[in-house]
Amino acid sequence: MCLAVPAQIVRMNSPVEALCDFGGVKKAVDVTLIADPKVGDWVIVHVGFALEKIDEEKARETLALLAQAANLTEEPKGEAAS
Repeated sequence: MCLAVPAQIVRMNSPVEALCDFGGVKKAVDVTLIADPKVGDWVIVHVGFALEKIDEEKARETLALLAQAANLTEEPKGEAAS
């Protein structure tokens, strides 16, 4: 399974690398795959690469869904506790 996560560019470290905020966790991300990256842009990041820009509303909606999924406490059906 692959997971791409929204993040906001908070600083351009160089023309090819940006510091991105993943809900409080900041990581360097390669931005060579997107056009004209700027501070404040929201991007989808997969394995350290910004794949595309997205709008803020979609980014926040996705982050809320990920937070909701992380708070699930019920075990998936068909899987026994170990």
